[in-house]
Amino acid sequence: MSFIEVTVTASPEYSEILIAELGELGFDTFQDTENGFQAYIEEERFSEEDLQEVLERYRFAGEFPYQTQSIAKQNWNEEWEKNFEPLLIAGKVSVRADFHPKPEGVDYDIVITPKMSFGTGHHETTTLMIENQLTLDHVGKRVLDMGCGTGILAIMAEQLDATQVLGVDIEDWTVENARENAERNNCKTLEVRLGDASVLNGEAPFDLILANINRNVLLEDMPVYVQLLVPGGPLVLSGFYTEDLPILQERAQELGLTFESSRTKNNWVSAIFRKNG
Repeated sequence: MSFIEVTVTASPEYSEILIAELGELGFDTFQDTENGFQAYIEEERFSEEDLQEVLERYRFAGEFPYQTQSIAKQNWNEEWEKNFEPLLIAGKVSVRADFHPKPEGVDYDIVITPKMSFGTGHHETTTLMIENQLTLDHVGKRVLDMGCGTGILAIMAEQLDATQVLGVDIEDWTVENARENAERNNCKTLEVRLGDASVLNGEAPFDLILANINRNVLLEDMPVYVQLLVPGGPLVLSGFYTEDLPILQERAQELGLTFESSRTKNNWVSAIFRKNG
């Protein structure tokens, strides 16, 4: 499988807008650059016509030059290793590659090789989700991580002493990567499953649900999350912007959830809701 890398030159303000638009086209991995961002999509799903249509929509704000190149799946690690830097979240969680030394004085240490999967911790949404996880009781809990990407949040859940963790993602290569990362972190209870919310039919209830996806999928799948969540259990969401939070709050209230708190970083949000009852 090959991927198309699109490098776009844009201001931070319009980078956020264009990333959201490209997410609707099927781009599912993004990386900030000094002058804009890079977006990745499976080659067979890429349409340059659709890309140009999105950029033309914002022509009033100026030109958004871009370049495209094809990247073979096996070359992703090499590209990633050139740029990946170890990360410390909330002063407690180390996120690093296996070629980085383990830092001293951290409570949790997560080793990630992302390949083409989303979730190294460097994106604001992943950092915000982990920060929220650190505030929640995972001990002895059954946890669901929807849109698990690299598996970083699911791995964090197990390190926080969850007794059973299920990660779900729609991409086969992402599931493969999450399983590799689970093994790399000596996870004992983490299962990774291919599919969307429909693969949860018949599942036992979860004590905690994590979903870092995007606004539209969250709105569509929230009824499934609520059905599977134990009364009083937290639902932690991210993958959306501050302006989307009221929409998600309204939907959550309709479904019997109470908004508890939110964190923001560079206009990205992670919010905690609890199921009533």
